[in-house]
Order: sequence, then structure tokens, then C-alpha cells
Amino acid sequence: MTSGSLEKAYIKIVNGKNSNKKIECAFNPQEYELKKSVGYSEHKTLLNTPITQFTSGVADTLSMELFFDTTKTEKDVREQYIKKIDWLLEVDGELHAPPLCRFVWGGGLDFKAQLVQANKRFTRFLSDGTPVRAWVDVTFKQYKESKQQKSKIKHESTDKMKVWTVSEGDTLWQIAEEEYSDTSHWRTIANANDIDNPRNLEPGSKLSLPPL
Repeated sequence: MTSGSLEKAYIKIVNGKNSNKKIECAFNPQEYELKKSVGYSEHKTLLNTPITQFTSGVADTLSMELFFDTTKTEKDVREQYIKKIDWLLEVDGELHAPPLCRFVWGGGLDFKAQLVQANKRFTRFLSDGTPVRAWVDVTFKQYKESKQQKSKIKHESTDKMKVWTVSEGDTLWQIAEEEYSDTSHWRTIANANDIDNPRNLEPGSKLSLPPL
């Protein structure tokens, strides 16, 4: 994504003592990177490929390189811009934590987040050593209220008790995946059937699969 004639990007502080203050980007970033992932753990079995189990969601991250330059005005780029970036990494006295912010770029990007990393490089200086050019690699971690997240999750489940006949090679993780579309519900099956060792399933035995 190139800057061209696009609207100027900015960072708006959402809460705390600097609430509603903006850090305007005089130069738009040349590109940005959005990462989405989820957490899984592996359960070793006698099979060649371990059974993977979903453990938790992982917040999206937004990364980019920001450029700041005060060569024309000969002002200290740290005072003009960089200290405002640092606000987002410092503990706010009102919040007892760093503040939340939004990275906004026109109508295409509005990312509510916490700044988790800022790597700064100063590459141009006045004769007295005052820096007037800086590059800052920033990483934001998305922030969502718990109510907002829960409202978007659609939980589905069986609505009545079912019975599963165990076949050779069956595992509770595989049965949970087929019945509930979620391997983490192997514990639901184990608890419903008083199973102490989920690896020991006897072929031909019957398992009760309760509604969630």
C-alpha cells in the first residue's frame, strides 16, 4: 500500500490522561501487516500425527514502519513525535496501565489496540546532535471488550444425549471433533462416562455424548 494522495494516518489515544490526543503521521506508512492466529496444543498418540487441540484465541496484531522527519523545522524529532509514541508504552497514572489507542487510516483501517512494541532508529542529526529523522517499527495488539467478543460467538451443540460405539483406533479427541467440532470437549465426554484415562478406550464399548 503506497501513500499517494491517501488521507493521513493517525493514532488516537482512547483513554487515560492523554485521552483524545492524536499522533498524526506526516508521512503515511508504505505498507502494514495484519496477523491473525489461534492457539493449539498437541496430544501425543500412537498415531503418526499428534492430535491438535484448540486452547485459546489469539489477538490480531498490526505491524508497520512509521517515518518522522523534522529536517525543515530543525525541531527535535523526539519532542515533536517520538515522545508521543512513548506515551502509549508508559503506565498511565489514571489507568495503572498503558492507554488504549486506535490506529486510523481513512476508511480502510480502524484498529483499536494496545501498542506492545516500538523500535526506534534515528538516522539524521543537526550539528549539535539533535535528531531530526526517525524510523519507528511499531506493533499493535488488538483490543476487544469481552462483551463484544461473546456477542459474535455462536455456540452450537447437540440438543440431546447420543451414544457412540467405540471402534478400533478411536480417541476422545477425535470423537469430540466429530460430534462437537471442537477437540477440547473430550473432557465433556470423559466426565460423562467416568473415564480416568482417555487413552484407554475399549472397542465395542458405548459412550454417552451429552448436549453441551
